[in-house]
Amino acid sequence: MLDTLPRFANLAEIPALADALPTVDAQSAEAARARQNVLTKPPGSLGRLEELAEFMAGWRGTARPQIDTAQALVFAGNHGICAQGVNPYPQEVTAQMVANFQAGGAAINQLCRANGAELSVVPLNLASPTADFTQGPAMTEAETIEAMNIGAESVDTSADVLIVGEMGIGNSTVAAALAAAVFGGDVAAWVGPGTGSDTEGLARKIDAITRGLARHADSSGMTVLAALGGREQAAICGAVLAARAARVPVVLDGFICTAAVAPLYAADPRLLDHCMVGHVSAEPGHRLLLEAMGKQAILAFDMRLGEGSGAALALGILRSALACHNGMATFGEAGVSEA
Repeated sequence: MLDTLPRFANLAEIPALADALPTVDAQSAEAARARQNVLTKPPGSLGRLEELAEFMAGWRGTARPQIDTAQALVFAGNHGICAQGVNPYPQEVTAQMVANFQAGGAAINQLCRANGAELSVVPLNLASPTADFTQGPAMTEAETIEAMNIGAESVDTSADVLIVGEMGIGNSTVAAALAAAVFGGDVAAWVGPGTGSDTEGLARKIDAITRGLARHADSSGMTVLAALGGREQAAICGAVLAARAARVPVVLDGFICTAAVAPLYAADPRLLDHCMVGHVSAEPGHRLLLEAMGKQAILAFDMRLGEGSGAALALGILRSALACHNGMATFGEAGVSEA
């Protein structure tokens, strides 16, 4: 079983990691469930807080998991698909927002501070956008692997939980393309306004994705990531796999982060077993994506900012779940009669 930080050499090796990476510790999850059942409350009365505590126990390998260190990673990249007029903002905004993150002025900075996460921002070759996927593959395999390894190397393997976010002008189009490539269906169902596209902008998105899917119809599994994805999507995939090797649970952000790991799901759904989704985005494709992946978001706050903001907010819920799990008295300790 692989328990060291992975370094990726090619995309073909990724599906086999599902058999090599650590799996959930069922004994620890069961012990956490047994504890929940003797805490001073009716069994199941804390709802999903109980499920989150059990989830954390299973992946951290202890019946009493704690979050001493929460890492937040925001990956940033630029996209050649912007040449098709899919975003109303210039790509310079990506670098400008990275500077804003680094200066502490963005929403993600405030939410990480409020919920106790250590934020790092990782820009990925912003001066050289990926290729326009309507004209050819967005990235070569080598470029994809390079970004995946950067993502993996960014993970703090001593963290108790990893929050993942992104920034990149045009990446809501990339997300819709990845989702449509992996799960099929009507392209328009996957497409949303992103940073504020109007009706004409939405039509350009749908057209670009439709042409991209036709050009890359032979792509499947991880090759979809190279054909249609971006550097930040590849880095997210690498970070998710590195976290798995270290038994660090992951909280994905919204639509773009969830779509970023769709190629991992296509390679083998088990590769995402350690992943939670922080919130269901207001982007219309996200609910479809969660249903297709069998994931239930922690929060539904009508957010669609990106940056990891929904995942950082969900960290507060996760901390609350563990505070109850570890801090509540059992019936025996409190001298309270059981049913």
